Amino acid sequence: MSTASVDTLALAIERRAREAPTHIAVITGAETLSYDALHRLGLRMAGALDRDGIGVGDTVAVLAANSALYLALMVGAARAGVVLAAIPVSADRAAQAAMIADSGARLLFTDQKGEVACETITVAMDEIGAWMAPDEVSVSQAPVTPDAPMTIIYSSGTTGSPKGIVQPFLYRARMLESGAARGYGADAVTMLATPLYSNTTLSSLVQTIGAGGTIVLMAKFDAGAWLAAAERHRATHAMLVPVMCSRLLAHPDFDRTDLSAFRVKYCTSAPFAPALKQEMLDRWPGGLVEFYGMTEGGASFVLFAHEHRDKLHTVGTIAPGGELRLLNDEDQDVPPGEQGEIVTRSPSMMIGYHNRPGETAACRWTAPDGSIWQRTGDIGRLDEDGFLSIVDRKKDMIISGGFNIYPSDIEAVLITHDQVIEASVVGVPSDTWGETPVAFVVAPGEDGAALMTWLNGRLGKMQRVADVCLVNELPRGPIGKVLKRQLRDSYVMQPVSA
Repeated sequence: MSTASVDTLALAIERRAREAPTHIAVITGAETLSYDALHRLGLRMAGALDRDGIGVGDTVAVLAANSALYLALMVGAARAGVVLAAIPVSADRAAQAAMIADSGARLLFTDQKGEVACETITVAMDEIGAWMAPDEVSVSQAPVTPDAPMTIIYSSGTTGSPKGIVQPFLYRARMLESGAARGYGADAVTMLATPLYSNTTLSSLVQTIGAGGTIVLMAKFDAGAWLAAAERHRATHAMLVPVMCSRLLAHPDFDRTDLSAFRVKYCTSAPFAPALKQEMLDRWPGGLVEFYGMTEGGASFVLFAHEHRDKLHTVGTIAPGGELRLLNDEDQDVPPGEQGEIVTRSPSMMIGYHNRPGETAACRWTAPDGSIWQRTGDIGRLDEDGFLSIVDRKKDMIISGGFNIYPSDIEAVLITHDQVIEASVVGVPSDTWGETPVAFVVAPGEDGAALMTWLNGRLGKMQRVADVCLVNELPRGPIGKVLKRQLRDSYVMQPVSA
């Protein structure tokens, strides 16, 4: 019997390997791995970590595209009690190096060897077979407590200022337990094409594994390839972000693809337009479920869109085990029906931001009774039926294609330009991405197109701005704060499709 005091991804796969060893755990392209094969790969990973003196509480980092080996590394790290820092491939090189350094990783596993300058010992993904322990190795689950750190999920696209969200083993253990309740089962076939460094992907992956289902894992999203794979494997479930939904529905093969095996599609991570939800319901077999929550943890909200077509403008009702409060600017509860900042709590909460105690404290609220709540930075309103609508975003973070973009990171790059006096970046509506960043810049005599080319060449792929608007001055409030809402509203009249 394991000495671990909390369930882990490694233990879940080990159980399934005993119960149904030949059942397919993961499909990547033309290759498949059974639960037994995935379990053995995880053992070999854990054995190599142990051989290298990397154990409970130590950190390893992964900077790579989705693959079965990436998943096996996650399994091996979980078995060894090692923290896995997931580094986004979409960030620029300097940001990636900063994240690796911030994580304190003792090893870096990457398919981009030589492209990232860091002092961490590196193992190339295509050489990992030689690094792993022998096939006959047997490694027991390391004892880990529920509050021990398991993963560090970094916000994608940050520039020089990485912010890692540290999640404990309990966070994933609760997901392992919730697979059946979310509609997954041993016969589930789940399509995943979002990256493994995203909490969106990990949530669906862990729930599918917990229920003993099969993962179809794509290295990257391509609408045509996704549709073909979903039909070929008779997919029953999918985790999507809104931009993927738009691209799939717009693809010429969509209406001639057999998607009749689908039971439910899950969507999260970005604003999800009611019209797009309606089109999903009208054209795609099976249910549609939207999730609203944070990688930092706290309560989640769930909208069963197929059951509540009159609530498509909302993100649903609070999931079991969660609690919600709406606060005004004085951190007092607002009266029923009024809007306020969304703060939540649940048993699934992050440990904190890695190496950032000040920012960890700032994102939490302590209630009069001493309970700790997670601030979302979003403004919401509950209707009479308990459905939550997102009214506005209190914080300035932009969510584009399911990825978090911090305007201050882009502004910090802009201000290094010789001709830029000041700049402000906001998110504006985008048909493709949900939101996309636009920069408002005071730079007399500069050309906007040339400045945008200069800027985007210095940003990560997901950070790139859709437009640079040259202005004489930035609008400011009485105390000198830039009025970003005014900038955003002025640009809505010029819809962005990029």
